[in-house]
Amino acid sequence: MSRGTWNAVGAYALWGLLPVYWKCLQHVPATQVLCHRIIWSFLTLLVLILLLSRWNAFRTAVREPRVLRAYATAAVLIGINWFTYIWAVNAGFIVETSLGYFINPLLSVLLGVVFFRERLRPWQWFTISLAAAGVLYLTIAYGTLPWIALTLAITFGLYGLVKKIAPLESLYGLTLETGILLLPAFMFLLYSDRAGHGAFLHAGAILDVLLVGAGFITAVPLLMFSSAARRLPLSLIGVLQYIVPTLQLLLGVLVYREPFTIVKLIGFGIVWIALIVYAVEGLIVHRTQPFPVVSE
Repeated sequence: MSRGTWNAVGAYALWGLLPVYWKCLQHVPATQVLCHRIIWSFLTLLVLILLLSRWNAFRTAVREPRVLRAYATAAVLIGINWFTYIWAVNAGFIVETSLGYFINPLLSVLLGVVFFRERLRPWQWFTISLAAAGVLYLTIAYGTLPWIALTLAITFGLYGLVKKIAPLESLYGLTLETGILLLPAFMFLLYSDRAGHGAFLHAGAILDVLLVGAGFITAVPLLMFSSAARRLPLSLIGVLQYIVPTLQLLLGVLVYREPFTIVKLIGFGIVWIALIVYAVEGLIVHRTQPFPVVSE
């Protein structure tokens, strides 16, 4: 495999295995884990920017009000997404988080129609409708919306939408997003510590290292993905992204023994069929399109 492919697979594998890391912190409230992830991610990315001698370029790029507005929105969305994911993993809902990231690509396609007036082919409409049918089936079967999956899919889909129109590269963007959330995160941790239920520096060195490491495990796959995105076609990136929810599902069922009933199998199966049809239809269309004629 090429270097780009290795980087993509590595990034998606790390994201897919992330529940293992959060499970190691399951005795820490999700709000505190989130705040540590924000703070240490910001510091890790900031150090990287300084090591790359890109501080002046970063500082110049983030001064514009429109940039700050866009990334403030992105910060809120990624904050909600991160909190929901951390809480759900440690509450025993890894399987449902995987459903959210299976749904997300199709939701992103629908957002493209709503916000960018992109035109969908009939089979693409069919796959979106089929995925919606899968969610509706799970809702009827369980008597409640799969709100964890939908929260993750919607927040990450909207986050991707904001990032699509935002001007900064991924390193600068995530640094700014975590920087915007830095003060609220720090103030919450300070409050928790003074209230007597802060975990950092009070529950052993191993836990402290894991909380600090939340920044590292956030930054590394991001940088690997950024490198891969520059080298690989979007079609390959689109296929490889399913490594993440697949690993999450396997972890939830096989490692953490979360229930995966026949009802869930049918609901997930409907979504999987939608994704397969979407991928195959896209591949067929891509292969049958004529090569562009280059005029001299």
